[in-house]
Amino acid sequence: MALSRRQFLKGVGGTSAVVSLSGGVPLFLADVCADSTRVGDESVLVVIQLSGGNDGLNTVVPFRDERYRAARPTLAVAAADVLMIDRDLGFHPAARGLADLLEGGRLAVVQAVGYPEPNRSHFESMDIWHTCRRKGEARSDGWLGRFLSATRVAASKRASAGDVAALHLGAEKQPLALASADVAVPSVRSLDRFRLNSDAALLRRAAGELAETSAAGGESQNGLLDFVQASTQSALAASQRVEAAGALYRPAVSYPDSDLAQKLRTIAQLIDAGLQTRAYYVTLDGFDTHSQQAAAHSGLLRQFSEALAAFVGDLDAHGHGDRVATLAFSEFGRRLAENASEGTDHGAAAPLFVAGNRVRSGLIGEHPGLDDLLDGDVKFHTDFRQVYAGVLTDWLQVDSAAIVGAEYKPVALFKS
Repeated sequence: MALSRRQFLKGVGGTSAVVSLSGGVPLFLADVCADSTRVGDESVLVVIQLSGGNDGLNTVVPFRDERYRAARPTLAVAAADVLMIDRDLGFHPAARGLADLLEGGRLAVVQAVGYPEPNRSHFESMDIWHTCRRKGEARSDGWLGRFLSATRVAASKRASAGDVAALHLGAEKQPLALASADVAVPSVRSLDRFRLNSDAALLRRAAGELAETSAAGGESQNGLLDFVQASTQSALAASQRVEAAGALYRPAVSYPDSDLAQKLRTIAQLIDAGLQTRAYYVTLDGFDTHSQQAAAHSGLLRQFSEALAAFVGDLDAHGHGDRVATLAFSEFGRRLAENASEGTDHGAAAPLFVAGNRVRSGLIGEHPGLDDLLDGDVKFHTDFRQVYAGVLTDWLQVDSAAIVGAEYKPVALFKS
């Protein structure tokens, strides 16, 4: 009986290794890599998801606005403590990394980003950001997954480098943003999980066994045999490059000892190893600060900003700064008024950050007015799909309309 490519891979690696891509030993590289896009020095997008709803008003602080101070008697950041952006706005004092990037011309702060009729559920709002679709619409794939599908190389033109098209680094469930109809994306917990290690022998043995089956079965097996042999070599080549990267890579900066920083260090390492992966995705959780927010939020902003600044600096020092952009977002902001527990509740619009050598650094859009609220929330003026359109059109070089679902005017995020 003739075996399909999918049947063979299930038989070798087990269904879970191929389907869930949830962080086991990556036998799925043979399948994933065959569908990757890989062209020279293409631009790379790194996404940092700030899960839980980052308090935008205490990230980019309107320190001169009396309404801000009146609404936050315990949480308002003192004017003397902010890291000045302009005469009205400043970063939280823990966000020194963001301030340094902005001063160095490598950070765009897109203000008041959101969407119409905001949803204050973590899960629903995140799904909207991930898919660009509302509840009730088909949401089987995400915006980055659709990008991967749109740029998928035809089978006859597959290259032999063996690089995954995109990679999720983390122990949490893979973000829906990466779901694709026809391009599999691996999720790995660490660089060690990305290496084939002893399973390289298993891949070789499986290819050999299939060759024997093909010889017995005649011409019907030849296409599958060609696929497996090419894919095996691709997977092994990728694993060898990653292994070499671990031995040779030397960061040009001192990364903080935080989970996010170490994830970004791994991504910098993979980029420097020559992998032509187009998108990387990481998450920093903990931003659901309903009570005793001050210390927790300060720590999260410090971790985020220090990790991002180190990452951008490291990439630049290794010669990759011009082709990597990092997008950081949260599913919503927080209410203007603090609650009775010295925290803040789910809100709507919030700032979004894009970092890299080629961004149009500075503030983009006006800070949301605190005298014109919607149910206690600041109003959005920039739809997040406009940001995605800018990233897709000007950075990833694809038509954005089919990916985000309609024609949205792109935010001008990058230098021409």
